[in-house]
Amino acid sequence: MSPSRSWSGCVVAEPSRTTLPRSVRIVEVGPRDGLQNEAVTVPVATRIALIQALAASGLRDIEAGSFVSPRWVPQMDGTAAVLAALTPDAGIRYPVLVPNLKGLDAALAAGAREIAVFGAASESFSHKNINCSIAESLDRFAPVVAQAVSAGLRVRGYVSCVLGCPYEGEVAPDVVATVAAALSAMGCYEISLGDTIGTGTPLQAQNMLATVAARVPVGQLALHFHDTYGQALANILACLQLGVSVVDSAVAGLGGCPYAKGASGNVATEDLVYMLHGMGIETGVDLDQLLAATALISRHLNRRPASRLAQARGVFGA
Repeated sequence: MSPSRSWSGCVVAEPSRTTLPRSVRIVEVGPRDGLQNEAVTVPVATRIALIQALAASGLRDIEAGSFVSPRWVPQMDGTAAVLAALTPDAGIRYPVLVPNLKGLDAALAAGAREIAVFGAASESFSHKNINCSIAESLDRFAPVVAQAVSAGLRVRGYVSCVLGCPYEGEVAPDVVATVAAALSAMGCYEISLGDTIGTGTPLQAQNMLATVAARVPVGQLALHFHDTYGQALANILACLQLGVSVVDSAVAGLGGCPYAKGASGNVATEDLVYMLHGMGIETGVDLDQLLAATALISRHLNRRPASRLAQARGVFGA
C-alpha cells in the first residue's frame, strides 16, 4: 500500500512511481520542426546560436535541420552550414530530416551522423504532405534507410497523424502500428509517434501506444505531441505510465502544421522539463539555461513564447 498524507483534514494516498521512468530523454525539435513552420526564414547564424544554447542547457538530441528542397522549405536552407558550425561532440546528436536519396547524399556530404525519415498514418495526409500513398512513401524510404545504415548513420522514423488527421478525422491505431512496424523493420532504431494536429486525449494516446507497442518494443518508441488543444502534457504523462521514456518537444513551443487549420506548435520543452522535474524524473536539462534559449529565439521572432513556464517566468520575446 502506498504511504498516505493528510491534507485539509483528508487522508490521501501518495501516487505510485512504479509505472514512471526514472529518466526521460528529450529530443529537441525546435530548430527543425519548429522553425520550418515559421512564416519568416531564420538566418543560419541565429539557428546555430539557438542550437548551441540548447546544447548548453544539457539537451543531447537536437534536430539541426533538414535536407529538403529550399523551394519547398526555404526555412531549412543552409542546413549544411549549420552542421559545419556545430562542434562535433560524442555526447550530442544533431539529426537532420532526409526525404529521399538526394537528401541523403547532401546529408552525408555535410557530415551528418543521424537522419530522420517521415511517414504518416493517414492516406490523405501522406498525399498532401509528400504527394504519395503510405505504401509508396515506405517504398521510397526503404533505400534511404538501407544506404544510411550501411554508411554507419543512425536512422529515426517519424509517423504523423497518429491520433487524428485534418482530412480524415480519427486514425485507426492498427494503421499507426503497421507504419511504425514497417519503419522499424527497415532499420530505424527509434519510431517517434506524432499527434501532428494535437487533437488526442490521454486515453486515446494510451490506446494508440498500446496497439503500437504490441508490434514494436516500447523501448523503441518516442512521443511527439502537439499542443493545439492543450492536451500534450496530459497525453505524455499517460504514455509515460506505459513505459515510454523518450519525448520530442520544441523550445518556446515552436512549430505547427501547415495542413491543419489552427494547429499550434509542439509541446514546449521548458513546460515538459518543468513537469518531469516536478515528478522527480531526471532529464539532464538545466531549466534556467533552457529559458535563455527560449528568450533568444523569442526575441528574434519578436513574440512571446507559447510555453506557460516562460510566460510565468516573464520570458518575453518582444
